[in-house]
Amino acid sequence: MLDKMKALFEMQKQMKEIKQELDNTNFDIQSFDGLVKITMNGSQEVKEIKIKDNFGESEKASLSSSLKDSFNRAIKHSQEVAAQKMKHITGLNLPGLM
Repeated sequence: MLDKMKALFEMQKQMKEIKQELDNTNFDIQSFDGLVKITMNGSQEVKEIKIKDNFGESEKASLSSSLKDSFNRAIKHSQEVAAQKMKHITGLNLPGLM
């Protein structure tokens, strides 16, 4: 029983370390059309959104789609990063765990 408690505490410690690492891991995802770039950390917090300067009226219609696409791809990437890091602790592939 004591061994199991010790193992749980160790796992909790490792999970906190991974959470800190994810908080400090930033990545950029750009829309396919190049209008939008989102910077997000591994904890799925959007750090910055950059929108291409000097785009015309016709490009405004695609801006909403570009934002949605970029944001969703950034979240998916951050979930993959988190799942990969958790796999090292648990030995299981648990996408979306964090």
